[in-house]
Order: sequence, then C-alpha cells, then structure tokens
Amino acid sequence: MGIKGLTKLLADNAPKSMKENKFESYFGRKIAVDASMSIYQFLIVVGRSGTEMLTNEAGEVTSHLQGMFSRTIRLLEAGMKPVYVFDGKPPDMKKQELAKRLSKRAEATEGLSEAIEADNKEDIEKFSKRTVKVTKQHNDDCKRLLRLMGVPVVEAPSEAEAQCAALCKAGKVYAVASEDMDSLTFGAPKFLRHLMDPSSKKIPVMEFDVAKILEELNLTMDQFIDLCILSGCDYCDNIRGIGGLTALKLIRQHGSIENILENLNKERYQIPDDWPYQEARRLFKEPIVSTDDDELNLKWSAPDEEGLVTFLVNENGFNSDRVTKAIEKIKAAKNKSSQGRLESFFKPTANTSVPIKRKETPVNDAKGTNKKTKASGGKKKK
Repeated sequence: MGIKGLTKLLADNAPKSMKENKFESYFGRKIAVDASMSIYQFLIVVGRSGTEMLTNEAGEVTSHLQGMFSRTIRLLEAGMKPVYVFDGKPPDMKKQELAKRLSKRAEATEGLSEAIEADNKEDIEKFSKRTVKVTKQHNDDCKRLLRLMGVPVVEAPSEAEAQCAALCKAGKVYAVASEDMDSLTFGAPKFLRHLMDPSSKKIPVMEFDVAKILEELNLTMDQFIDLCILSGCDYCDNIRGIGGLTALKLIRQHGSIENILENLNKERYQIPDDWPYQEARRLFKEPIVSTDDDELNLKWSAPDEEGLVTFLVNENGFNSDRVTKAIEKIKAAKNKSSQGRLESFFKPTANTSVPIKRKETPVNDAKGTNKKTKASGGKKKK
C-alpha cells in the first residue's frame, strides 16, 4: 500500500522536491529496485488474458521470468546498474495489512468464480488480477535468473524497501526505484517512480529528493515519519478523518503525534484502540536491515550464457534464438556501461530534468507492460 496520498501531498506542498527526468538520464547510475513490486506487475500483465497466463511445458507460470528478463535488459541497455532487493520476513506489525490483502484475494477469488460462471469477460479480467500473489517460487525463479544475468541480488532480512533505503543512505546506490512511497519514510535520499514502467507508456521518471522534501515542508525527518504514519501506512490504521493535508497541518502546529493526541478533538476524530504508532515509528527509524559489507558487496558481472540457455530455453520453453540475441544485448550493454562511466570523469553531465508542470503524477496502474516481450514461447495457462 505504501503511504496514502503522499505523492499528491508532495506535489501540492513540496513541488521543488520532485523533478521529471528522462529514462536515459540515469546512465551509469546504480539503482536499488524493489523486486516484489516488479514481479507483481509482471504477473498481472505479461502474457495474461483473463485467467490465462504464460507457462512452460510443465504448466508452471513464466510471466514473471519473461517480464524480469526483458525489463532488466532494458535497464542494462540504458547503461544503468540495477540491484534487485527481495523481501525477507515481514515485521509482526504488518500482519494486519497482510491479513487485509489475504481477505481481498479471497473476495476476488469468489468474484472470479461468479464471473466465470456468468461468462462476464470484463469481471473475469478484473477479478483474476486481484487474485495474484507473489510466491516464494516466483522470487526464487527471479533470483536465479538475475544471478545468471550477472545482476546482483540482495535478500533483505525484512522489508525490501527498508533495505533499498539503507543501500542508498550508505552510498552504495544512487537511488531507490519503486512505486510505493515507503522508501522515503525509511529515509532514502533519492527515490524514483516510473523507472520500471514500459517505454510504451512514455511517462517520465519522477525523482524525489528527501532533503528537499524536509526543507520545503519545513519538517524534521522525525516529523516527516509522523506525517506518514498519520496519513496511513502498512503498520497501523490511521485516524479516521485525518488525511495527508490535515496531518501536515497538525504536525506543523503540534510537532509530534504525542502532542497532536493531547490536543485533538476526540469527538470529531476517533483514535483507534491500542493505536501502535510508536512501534510504527520505530520500524521506520530503526528498520531491520543488513549492513554487512560482505553481503552488500554489489558486483555486476558477465552473464552466464550456458546457464541462461539451460534455465530459460531448456527448463522454461523460451525461444532459443531470442534468448541468444538477448544475451548479446546484455554483453554489449555491460561493455557500454563500463566505457560510459570512465568518460563521465572527464565530461560534465547534462541536466536533463524538467520542471514539474502538473500537481499530481500519473498513478501507475501496471497496464501497458511491454507487449513485445514474446521471448518465452510459453503456453497459456487457464
């Protein structure tokens, strides 16, 4: 879910903290990517039609592999150095949010059954997407693929977005790429939305700068975290009737959630029973992340050509010629990236950012994922 309404709140109240950049402007940049978010989008869109999905000969879904393979090649060809971060064990405080998601999937499954019985194609399409869940197998498949491609993988001890933010704060990557805004609450210095969108959508990358956010909102980092909790986050319910703008006004007026609660009109605003905002605050300020330099020694290497052919072609039914051509693209991209980084020491970098022209960035609905990624040669699974 992320932080409710944070993009619009920042667009309206801290516009200088946001800038639009071209996808190509991140040439040579190391970017930490929230893997689960990407896999989820691939499962929803790539090769899907109603309840049908791409599969290999064994009937195992391959949409996530096809999407991850094509999207990562696009990043590499643009000269970027992605590192994918995978979720570990979710914190106990997220159990409530996960239970809500499970309930919604159960409702969607029931709705899908009714839609299939009524042969309502529109509802079949809608409900089938709502039943999607990223599994351990999906994650393991993508980890294996990325390592074969020579792209580093980080397995977070807990929340991937917290680990992404930690990598960014440590200077190991330039920015964090995701669609959920939690990374900013975890303190990521630079945050990118729409980097992982397909080129067909033609949406510019939106870059957020946390230091400028704090400056424009005139808040400390602690106050910004409280603002995000009040707006609504994954760890606890928010106070009904308090959205982002009201939360901002209250934080500016009172400085902290504790002071707000002391002065809040209890008749107008109902505070949830046993509201664990302090624990949520602690998770944002002191998340469980790995800081081991050996574990976080990010290395981009040449692709394992034989391993990729075995995994994608032999085991998952991808087209052999297309995989071979894709491997050549990876090799060429890595050579290009290395040359570009050396040249960057001698040439000034052009400023390709443009000022914000609108108040709200488009919401990424995951539609329109690259429809040309037909590399799998997979079958449709009903």
